[in-house]
Amino acid sequence: MTAKEYKTITKIAGPLVFVEKTEDIGYGEIVKVTMPNGDTKSGQVLDTSKDIVVIQIFEGTSGIDRNSRVKFLGKTIELPVSSDMLGRILSGAGKPIDDGPEIVPEMKMNIMGAAINPYARSPPADFIQTGISTIDLMNTLVRGQKLPIFSGSGLPHNEIALQIARQAKVVGQKGDFAVVFAAMGITNEEAQYFISDFEQTGALERAVVFLNLADDPAVERLITPKMALTAAEYLAYEKNMHVLVILTDMTNYCESLREIGAAREEVPGRRGYPGYMYTDLATIYERAGMIQGRKGSITQIPILTMVGDDITHPIPDLTGYITEGQIVLSRELHRNNVYPPVDVLPSLSRLMNSGIGEGKTREDHKNVSDQQYAGYAEGRDLRGLVAIVGEEALSARDKRLLKFAAAFEDRFVRQGKKEDRSIEKTLDISWDLLSSIPEDELTRVSPKIKKKYYKSS
Repeated sequence: MTAKEYKTITKIAGPLVFVEKTEDIGYGEIVKVTMPNGDTKSGQVLDTSKDIVVIQIFEGTSGIDRNSRVKFLGKTIELPVSSDMLGRILSGAGKPIDDGPEIVPEMKMNIMGAAINPYARSPPADFIQTGISTIDLMNTLVRGQKLPIFSGSGLPHNEIALQIARQAKVVGQKGDFAVVFAAMGITNEEAQYFISDFEQTGALERAVVFLNLADDPAVERLITPKMALTAAEYLAYEKNMHVLVILTDMTNYCESLREIGAAREEVPGRRGYPGYMYTDLATIYERAGMIQGRKGSITQIPILTMVGDDITHPIPDLTGYITEGQIVLSRELHRNNVYPPVDVLPSLSRLMNSGIGEGKTREDHKNVSDQQYAGYAEGRDLRGLVAIVGEEALSARDKRLLKFAAAFEDRFVRQGKKEDRSIEKTLDISWDLLSSIPEDELTRVSPKIKKKYYKSS
């Protein structure tokens, strides 16, 4: 256990303090810095080498100078966890901010977590119903999956996140369901919006909420998702709960990574982000999953705003490599007052087929999804043609597909912010739409399914 104090600060840069001539120090160790006036600040070892130890200070470095004393405590950051966390609102550093009592811990857990052995992972197979048709039918979320939402500035990703937090449930599975909600770099106004929504809707009863505000230190933003995932791992693997983790906004997290990297004078990678950002994001996303022999599970929905709506930007690009699909929000649908503005064409759930079908959702799920995708894609393409040649030049079939695309957006994609659709209701709406197309044109639906569900006029 390291307990020596050092007065060998050589440099202070942004939230970082550089200390030299130390004995062996471990990565991630907790540090206490005592300033000349007696006040203390806490930090964490960010980098160690033979000559220099780099410390990130959680409360900012104002007041720290070369006369400050640095004490390495010989332990890493731990989150006190307990069943009493459910229903609580915590800061990004895990401290209660809801005027409630301190959480009496049942145990303390290292926030860095432990990597899941790939051999010990169970394949995801259980359908999670979010109550949002475009996700449930076209881009199905499966228990243990990591499925990000790619949004843009000004799009209603926060509303969608709250709706999922309120409505998500594992259909047909016994076991308690919990939501861990972590918001990073949000404004005070957004924080109040989240808090009031959770309290008014009753969703807070089964949730643990972590809020890191925009004026909180950037360093705290880096530990917020790790705090949230540690709470989720406790609820999932110690309390056998099905846990949905919602992380918003991962772009703010990555901006903090870039800020810290600049303060360390690292050689930047793409667009100034650190070269290790892929690895860093993977340490967060890969904490989702199911473990053989454990009843609980962790499912992740990271939300990120694409800078300039650019899906090739490093943050969505790297996220797409690590996760199992993406839900993409459309600015055009948002302009047309369609909520939720989910664009099903570039969206994808790579684990969808594992969680749908007879016994999980319904036997017609895959056929209906494929047929609607094909019809909507063709109808969207025809809009460009209509702008050139006019609708009168289209064939009868093309006109039907054009109408289908409009009806799909208006009746299937569009739904209320508090409308919780069951998968059966979603499939029924789909058949109402598909029945506007002649039966012989539904080429992606099997004859057996058509005979059972097609609604003849």
